[in-house]
Amino acid sequence: MSVGGAKLRALRRNRLALTGGVIAAVFVIVALCAPLIAPYDPAQPDFNNALAGPGWAHWLGTDDLGRDQLSRVVFGARASMQVGVLAVLLAFLVGVPLGLAAGYYGKLTDGAVSRLTDTMLAFPFLVLAVGLAAILGPSLTNATIAIGISQIPAVIRITRAETLRLKHADYVAAAVANGGGDGTVLFGHILPNATSALIVQATVGVPAAIIGEALLSFLGLGVQPPDASLGVMLASAQSFLAPAPWMAVFPGLAIVAATLAFNLLGDGLRDVLDPRGATR
Repeated sequence: MSVGGAKLRALRRNRLALTGGVIAAVFVIVALCAPLIAPYDPAQPDFNNALAGPGWAHWLGTDDLGRDQLSRVVFGARASMQVGVLAVLLAFLVGVPLGLAAGYYGKLTDGAVSRLTDTMLAFPFLVLAVGLAAILGPSLTNATIAIGISQIPAVIRITRAETLRLKHADYVAAAVANGGGDGTVLFGHILPNATSALIVQATVGVPAAIIGEALLSFLGLGVQPPDASLGVMLASAQSFLAPAPWMAVFPGLAIVAATLAFNLLGDGLRDVLDPRGATR
């Protein structure tokens, strides 16, 4: 049996990881098919049905403007998935090359990159994201950029650690002896063998980005009304917790389900891909 087949079987045997993967896949499908799934226009008010409880016409009820909560949760999940994927992609596009350079070249390069990373890590992730979003201005795009930049230090540290571990491997020495240049060694040998750790980091970064997007939108620095966002929905629900608790319950459950799903999937992937189970 191949190594890949054995790892896939091990992942399938991990019920929590499998459950997380299924739920994460459902969120991705909902995000991609939101216009087809949502029964109503998420931004269209219906004042005759304001604060209507869950029922056949509106499965998750309506908000204070009569907008369908199910439709808004669906489009809110779409915004969360968009930020989760694009923010992590931005962090990897910047962080992986810097981490590779720091770990491989060492000395001045490692010192400069490490000082930059330490400076950014001096600020908690969400505090840094809020500060950057406030500077850039409120919008979903700027929130994505702010969250992506805030995740760069973690990606740099993971990539640097893997590079330091792998650059002394026998196959790297053989590649250098055969005349392989730095680019060949870094992107042809070190990076492919660091993929497992980076995949695990990605599954950790997505739920962090989802929470970050919800927080920024809640504070008015992310998605702007009337567009749907889980954070915007929670902000709107503050004044209606007693008469219409469903306004807060369902978007809150969506955030919990999405973040828990990706964390469970990440834990399972870490156990399968990294036998040491180290959280670097």
